[in-house]
Parts: sequence; structure tokens; C-alpha cells
Amino acid sequence: MLDWDDLRIFLAVARAESLSRAGRALKLDAATVGRRIARLEEALSAKLFVKSPQGYALSEAGDRLLPHAEAAEQAFAGAQEELSGAAGQLTGQLRIGAPDGCANYVLPQVCAKISDANPGLEIQIVALPRVFNLSKREADMAITVSRPTAGRLTVQKLTDYHLHLAAHRDYLARSAPLTCKNDLRAHRMIGYIPDMIFDKELDYFAETEAQAVGLASNSASVQTRMVQSGAGVGIVHDFAIPFAPGVVRVLEHEMGLKRAFWLIRHADDRRSERLTRFAEALGQGLREEVARLERIAADTTLAGL
Repeated sequence: MLDWDDLRIFLAVARAESLSRAGRALKLDAATVGRRIARLEEALSAKLFVKSPQGYALSEAGDRLLPHAEAAEQAFAGAQEELSGAAGQLTGQLRIGAPDGCANYVLPQVCAKISDANPGLEIQIVALPRVFNLSKREADMAITVSRPTAGRLTVQKLTDYHLHLAAHRDYLARSAPLTCKNDLRAHRMIGYIPDMIFDKELDYFAETEAQAVGLASNSASVQTRMVQSGAGVGIVHDFAIPFAPGVVRVLEHEMGLKRAFWLIRHADDRRSERLTRFAEALGQGLREEVARLERIAADTTLAGL
């Protein structure tokens, strides 16, 4: 008979693609993880992994077992919630992956409010300039700027957000006039490192009609700080402007960008009432916070004119 604990170890190796990394996640040594995988393979009379210099990849049999193991994981988690009296409550640990702009300027306030209302909940925000792999359980859910088109995922649009060209007032006072997009050629531009743009929705420099990026970073937050330091002109999230005193939108009637945040969850997680309730609270909070911060950004620009 299959043992849930063996399936738990199977899932950890499938996600980590390494005995040692799976062992660290499970708080077991790699040798023990290897023995448990061997025991499971013997019980099933099937080879579940193919070992290579790159690590442990699922075999054909492992691919067939994976959705059943994930379903067992969900059922076990649901049983724990029900029997502990936590069903429908926001408790335990949840990890959200998000692009660094959202993670730095929006999620802290949103998650603080959710935590205040749910003292038994531990929220972890992982800010990385890349796409998260939910199949490997790098996060319980992720916020992205593009809607994924592949994978066993559930996708929900959270909200639109806006970006504008922006600069610090001191920079504008000492620099060449900036009255149209053609004037950008006389200014130092701040933007992404071209070969490190991980999502096509972030590739918006061509719309500026500027010649080249003079200062670049793979982080939207670093770019905002560059703009705030008076280093040049960059495309800044409107929701970041309230955190950058002195920064105002420029050429806003000539150029404005609209993007969207999407909430991505593993398809099997739709059966978890706990995760669904958290996703609803997260979505509502994020919509309200983006709208609040964008109103402040608009008022700040008007005040600076």
C-alpha cells in the first residue's frame, strides 16, 4: 500500500529535482530521502526518477504519479484544516511570489491588513524579478504581469495599474526642457537591462522614443530610486510615486501605460477554502491599495505643476 509520507517525499524531490534540496526542505538527510524514494519505487515496481548531472527528473511513471500525489497532498491538508477546527480560517503559513515593484510598494500594506484581521496567519512575500514555478511549490500563489497560457493553473485578473514617465523636480529644474517625447533624446533615461527583462509586458522602453538607456537595473524598485536621486527620467509605477518624494509624472498626456496584475494558483488549490479566502482578501486589498496610491500620485503631480 502507498504511504502518504513516502508520497510527501516523492513530491519534495519532484519539486526540488535534488535529494539534498528535498532533504533540506523536509529536514531529512539526503541518504534518508534516497532510501525512501527507493522504497516507494520498489512498492510501485516502477522507476520514478531519472538521475542526470542536472539532478533528478521525473520518469514517465513519475509523471503519471505526480497528479495523484498532489491530490493526496490537498486531501491531507484539507483533513488537517477540518480536524483542527481551522477550516475556513486564515491560519498557518502562506507564501506569495510577486514582481519587485508590487512586492515593495503594494503588498506590504495589503498583507499587514490581512494579518491584522487574522492573527494566526503567517504571510511570506518573495520579491524576485522572474516568473515563479508553482508546480515546484516555490510559492503558494504568485502575482504576475502577464497571463500565463500554459500549465495546470488557475488565473484571476486582480487589477489594472498605470505607469508614466517620471523625474525628480530637482532634475527637471536643472535639465533641458521636457515638453514632448522627442525632448527625451536630450535626457538620461533609466530603464530595464534589455537582456534581463523576464516578461514582455516590461519591455516598454521603445515607446519612449528615447535613444538608449543610460542607467539600467533588472529591478523596478532600483529604477524608481534612480529617478528619485535625480539621475534622469524613467518609467515609474504610479503606485510607487507616493514613496518617492519629489518625483512627479512628466509628459503624462503624451505617454501613459496600462498593465495588469494577475493572481496565479496551482489548479489543485482551487479545492482549498483557506487559499481561496486568502486570494479573495488579497485581491480586494490590492485593488484598493493600487487605487489609493495612484490617486496620491496624480495629486502629487498636479501639486508640482
